[in-house]
Amino acid sequence: MSSRKVGTRRAFDAAAADFAALGRHLWEPIGAATVAAAGLGEGDRVLDACCGTGASAIPAARAVGATGVVDAIDLSGPMIGELRRLSADLPQLRAHEADATAWDTSDYDVVQSALGIFFFPDMTDGTERLIGRARSGGRAVFTIWRGGAMVAAGRHLGRAVAAVTDSAPPPEREPSLIDRVDQAGPYAEWLSGRGLSDVDVVVNELRLAMTPEIAWLVVIGSGFRGLLDDLEPGAVEQVRERYLDSLREEGVTELDATTLIGSGTVR
Repeated sequence: MSSRKVGTRRAFDAAAADFAALGRHLWEPIGAATVAAAGLGEGDRVLDACCGTGASAIPAARAVGATGVVDAIDLSGPMIGELRRLSADLPQLRAHEADATAWDTSDYDVVQSALGIFFFPDMTDGTERLIGRARSGGRAVFTIWRGGAMVAAGRHLGRAVAAVTDSAPPPEREPSLIDRVDQAGPYAEWLSGRGLSDVDVVVNELRLAMTPEIAWLVVIGSGFRGLLDDLEPGAVEQVRERYLDSLREEGVTELDATTLIGSGTVR
């Protein structure tokens, strides 16, 4: 397993319960919009990759009904455990602790991933592998952040961690493929290049009111939590205070959480 996969899994393992708490504000609306774009029907077979605690897998399971199947997969055992708890009344949802890029079951009617494909070590290869799990004529639906989304939270958190630990702010992330496709036009072109036809990209506008509770949940209930991994509890509390102070001082009252939902037909 690559070091990036290990780091990502650790962050989400630690965040599992808080990830679910953030869900109704952030993950669930995004998951519901992803499922709506998939156009699921009764009896469909669905693969939900990088499923987290089920923001898209659970509404997908409800959409396909008792005669359908949703295989929901994630690297994080705690996330899968939380999903199993949340979906106990949905036997058609099968939760698996597994690597999406190594999943070998195929012939799904729909393959979907809400905010997952950019975590793959190779985003293009991983996405093409997922598309290969769908039957010919099936659908593939992948949701990513639009450019600029969630940036403010990361910037203010980085400053807070640097201040508390008396260190330099975290370096800017190296530009990668996701930075070249994080607008509707380039994203549609990229999906078409993966062999999908009839590609459509929907801009799903979402803004979170940054109350202190939600602002901190955005940190501890997401991948941002990885910045806190090596800190003692007292230092984490200092980071929380500085982070919230920084948001107030700059007048940040809402967070852009807009996504791009790309869908297409598998040839």
